[in-house]
Amino acid sequence: MSRQGASRATREPEIIEELSFEDIDALRLLCGDRDQNLRDIEAEYRITIHPRGNLIRLIGSRTSVRQAEKRLHELYARARHGEAVSVTAAPVSRAAISDDRDVVLVTYKNVRLGAKTAGQRRYLSALDTNDIVFAVGPAGTGKTYLAVLVAVRRLLAGEIQRIILARPAVEAGEKLGFLPGDLSEKVNPYLRPLYDALHDMLPFDRVQQMIHTGEIEVAPLAFMRGRTLNDAFIILDEAQNTTPEQMKMFLTRIGERSRVAVTGDITQTDLATHRRSGLAEALEVLANVEGIGFVHLTAADIVRHRIVQAIIDAYAQHDARQPALPLSEQEASS
Repeated sequence: MSRQGASRATREPEIIEELSFEDIDALRLLCGDRDQNLRDIEAEYRITIHPRGNLIRLIGSRTSVRQAEKRLHELYARARHGEAVSVTAAPVSRAAISDDRDVVLVTYKNVRLGAKTAGQRRYLSALDTNDIVFAVGPAGTGKTYLAVLVAVRRLLAGEIQRIILARPAVEAGEKLGFLPGDLSEKVNPYLRPLYDALHDMLPFDRVQQMIHTGEIEVAPLAFMRGRTLNDAFIILDEAQNTTPEQMKMFLTRIGERSRVAVTGDITQTDLATHRRSGLAEALEVLANVEGIGFVHLTAADIVRHRIVQAIIDAYAQHDARQPALPLSEQEASS
């Protein structure tokens, strides 16, 4: 038999399965916003799903349809018990994180989002096992993106009540009152990368709704002062631009049942030359504190366009060739 003939002979025939659900409210939760859960199941099991009234029709190979049917019934049972329902919120096992394969946390618009390198898998493992994780590395290594991904997954699963995303607005000296416009217009330029990550994972209107209800809060670091942040996944982005005082202030905001990811690149600080980075200091001060994890990502973990890694390598080689500063100038710039 030819290879092509063998392929046809072993291919499973398509079947059609129709499921009926009596609890319409639970079914609505099962389907998700704009049937997003059904779209995610379609992508995961490579089948076609047609919802109609209280019926859901599945079309695909026998094995895939049976697997999707089981998954739908599991999610439906959760919905009937009032639990949060999200296909993308399935827990990630540590065995999967340590595996050599990609770790997929969220599937959105048929794009599988998750860890793609060994360093990123270590990062996910650290986020899974520590209350606070510091992730340090160059641009493009997924420090902030993966933290937002984990936060979204946990929010959709009902493990946390809100996501809080913060950045130090160094370019404005955090004196936002001097900038034109209302609060949103003042902070948007500094928080745009965080919005971009969210919109990669959730529909635009869903993100806006969650921001409106307070499930997602995006704010400059200065807005964290005086607060206690409970039941939240908190991400501090561009942490190399915090002062030691700001870093201590931020870390002491953490409340009950909260997790924290602090991300930054200590080689790219925008602070004045005489100010030490709060991130650099925290890496030293907190090195032996139980419950805090540290992940150092490298150029090998870059998942942007391939040329980004080449650019970073070229700059590293250039810096290595520069003559060392005299001791007096080193002290002045430290």
